[in-house]
Amino acid sequence: MRRDVRILLVGDEGVGKSTIITSLIKESFVAHVQHVVPEVTIPPEVTPENVTTYIVDSGAGPQDRQHLESEIRKAHVICVVYSIDNPNSFDRIPAFWLPHFRQLGVNVPVILVGNKIDLRGGEVTNEALEDEIIPIMNDFKEVETCVECSAKLPLNVSEVFYFAQKAVLHPTAPLYDSKDHVLKPACVNALKRIFKLCDANKDGVLDAAELNEFQRKCFDAPLQLQELEGIREMVREHAAEGVRDNGLTEAGFLYLHTIFIQRGRLETTWTVLRKFGYGEDLKLTESFLFPKLDVPHDCSVELSPKGYQFFTDIFETFDKDQDGALNMAELEELFSTSPGNPWANQKFPDTTLADDSGAVTLQGWLAQWSMTTLLDHKVTLAYLAYLGYLDEPRTSALHTTRPRKLDRRKGKVTRNVFLCYVCGAAGSGKSSLLRSFAGKPFREAYEPTSKILSVVNAVDIDGSEKYLVLQEFGSKYETEVLRANKKLDLADLIIYVYDSSDTNSFSYISNLRQHCNLDRIPTLFVATKSDLDLAQQRHEVQPDVYCRRLGLQVPVAVSVKTGRTADVFHEMCRIAMNPHAATPGGAEHALTCAAERLRMYVTVTALLGGCSAGLVMLYRSLLRPGTPLLPGWTTHWAAWLLGRRDL
Repeated sequence: MRRDVRILLVGDEGVGKSTIITSLIKESFVAHVQHVVPEVTIPPEVTPENVTTYIVDSGAGPQDRQHLESEIRKAHVICVVYSIDNPNSFDRIPAFWLPHFRQLGVNVPVILVGNKIDLRGGEVTNEALEDEIIPIMNDFKEVETCVECSAKLPLNVSEVFYFAQKAVLHPTAPLYDSKDHVLKPACVNALKRIFKLCDANKDGVLDAAELNEFQRKCFDAPLQLQELEGIREMVREHAAEGVRDNGLTEAGFLYLHTIFIQRGRLETTWTVLRKFGYGEDLKLTESFLFPKLDVPHDCSVELSPKGYQFFTDIFETFDKDQDGALNMAELEELFSTSPGNPWANQKFPDTTLADDSGAVTLQGWLAQWSMTTLLDHKVTLAYLAYLGYLDEPRTSALHTTRPRKLDRRKGKVTRNVFLCYVCGAAGSGKSSLLRSFAGKPFREAYEPTSKILSVVNAVDIDGSEKYLVLQEFGSKYETEVLRANKKLDLADLIIYVYDSSDTNSFSYISNLRQHCNLDRIPTLFVATKSDLDLAQQRHEVQPDVYCRRLGLQVPVAVSVKTGRTADVFHEMCRIAMNPHAATPGGAEHALTCAAERLRMYVTVTALLGGCSAGLVMLYRSLLRPGTPLLPGWTTHWAAWLLGRRDL
């Protein structure tokens, strides 16, 4: 919300602009004031809205024109002052002042201020005042309200500036149609969404407990029993459908906010809207949807226990038939407070576990969110907001892991969600392998992969549940992805799939590995279609020999068609958790690569000068087994070097 308000007073000569400002500051009438009083700054602690307020006077003479137009463009709200005893000053508001603001391209709230009511003869009813003002408000939507005051008495002077502040901080225009006296559609939609989020048991009624929780979230105070009963009675009296079973219905919730606005308590409705993330355009703000979450390079993001609990609770809430799965109707209702299903364009629910009818099981639901969080945690952050995650900060639903390379170096992986790239020639069976992992039936017809396909499932490893995400790019895009270091750094494992019945299938993998630097990523080879006759591969060595030379296990033979997958998915997860066991070249090769990188680093450091001699000694001590490290600071250098991401 804005932390300062700039109020500009304009109007014809003699209407009392300067006197109003002086009366506010002096708290008494000053008979003779200067033509234009200097700008006044009011500190936040003395204003009801706790914002710094600048009050700016202006003149209406020809000599003031340039200054006036400059101030109009800088103003957050404009008070157009007219004099009760000068009808012409009122007539010039729609004839000159309001069109002048539009001509300058200024679109800020406007307050009409009728000064000198002490000079009015006789009583004027609110209805008579409305008859004068409503036509102007109908033609100029920027006009928020009209306030009558007397700088001489003084009377209602502070109210002028209070309403001016409110017009900026809690504007009427986005919420309420003053002509038809109804909430605007965008406001209705926002309040309906808030009602749904607060209706914890989804019975269509806010009961006493839910209203109290709503009050606590928005205003940091519970409702007293007497206040709660007063709200129910007021709504019941004017909108019978607004109360049901002693609770507030959606219609009653909307009526309540209509009354707040009509009675000038816009700050109440705006407080509610802002607590739920809405900006002045009545859209959820970027800062609300995407709170800051720093994710260092080579780290990944997972759901925290709080995140898993939230998605479990919301699953159970919307599983109306309690069959342990969410069907399409239940999913549609669940996502009704959001832009819609975030996976609509990803072949969901084929991407995760579902029952025979296609309804997503709880395991599949949690797996899908685990994959979403791993691949794009910002989507999860936004949907936590859309779906009503109330704990602050919202990032408490997520957990940032430690870097993959640190895990690999320590030989102990602490993460629970792993990303696996599945590569291979077209027609080798990659998509069938992914479908099998997601529990989907085998398809005889071949369908080329035209865009990234990702599936996820839970894998039980020694009583601990891990999530494995398999991602296929299609042979058209594989090389592009594998040559991008940033994308490659995200992978916990690469699966090379070849068709054991196709003599040319393995050569594709060999060529792919020759053109891309992939030896730092844990690797598994999978031979598909083992139900067919084994073909001799047209390659300089056969796959089993190729794998042994890399220090890897021989290819795992599977047949998705017959359901013989040889526990390959558990093997993938074990490798991701124990990466040293499946790094091409084995531990000795990894150490050699580390030494080469260390040699390059030392060379560069030596060229740069400084402590090169010490680093060379350190380097030698690292390469000679049994040679102790240099004492003191070199030990810290060694720890730092071994922690480098490229070792």
